[in-house]
Amino acid sequence: MDEREPGGDGQRRLRDLVAGGGVVALVGAGLSTDSGIPDYRGPGGSLQRHTPMTYQQFTGSAEARRRYWGRSHVGWEHFRRARPNAGHRALAALGAAGLVDGTITQNVDGLDVAAGGRGVVEIHGNLDRVVCLSCAEVSPRAELAVRLRAANPAFDARVREFRALNPDGDADLTDEQLAGFRTVPCRRCSEDALKADVVFFGETVPRERVEASFALVDAARALLVLGSSLTVMSGYRFVLHAAKRGTPVAIVNSGPTRGDAKADVRVDAPLGEVLPALAGELAGVR
Repeated sequence: MDEREPGGDGQRRLRDLVAGGGVVALVGAGLSTDSGIPDYRGPGGSLQRHTPMTYQQFTGSAEARRRYWGRSHVGWEHFRRARPNAGHRALAALGAAGLVDGTITQNVDGLDVAAGGRGVVEIHGNLDRVVCLSCAEVSPRAELAVRLRAANPAFDARVREFRALNPDGDADLTDEQLAGFRTVPCRRCSEDALKADVVFFGETVPRERVEASFALVDAARALLVLGSSLTVMSGYRFVLHAAKRGTPVAIVNSGPTRGDAKADVRVDAPLGEVLPALAGELAGVR
């Protein structure tokens, strides 16, 4: 069912599905665009101008790591100031009302948790953490930001503007802006092996997160996809799994998705309109 009017039959069927409870949400970048964080494949998405660094590139080259951390250092300062939007808050309200039992988020911005979401699995990690690929120590991103500023005292003042921000936390910087940027080693083992604790393109999602996500889908009465084109298999597999089990799938996204043929309910409309309206009607249910 593809319903382009938020108040139409698709919206009614969506409301009826969520009102029954037992819903698990699968969240994509489209939920965070109203917080000022771009998506990958929507109108104006970053993939039209930016190719994300792969895990193989990052681990295979010290120069690639230097470029990544220079861009990410600038981008994170903007990411960390982002706040949950009306869609995040509405999804959290549906959880508080006992209708949404858990969330599988593909986003790395932490906004699902910041909004008060319950049972959130951050399947692709979180930019607020840093992991050492050598000794496995996990540390706060804020701590690394302080160390990078100390190692590059003139960098922040020199790079006050950039071309764009990307969904993975990178700022789009020129070679001239990145010139001279220095990375810092792990504080525990002194290796040049620090990585944002997020899943890069080409990297495997940790098994425990995948298993936790499948467990949520297995226990769900319905799967609600929010703001994801489902182009990447790491998210689409949960739609395939739900459909194979006979679990109803509802998709709310602006534009087509890879999972449309599997959807029992399809609403093509902005999440900033659909979710607050849904929460307004159902927050007092049960």
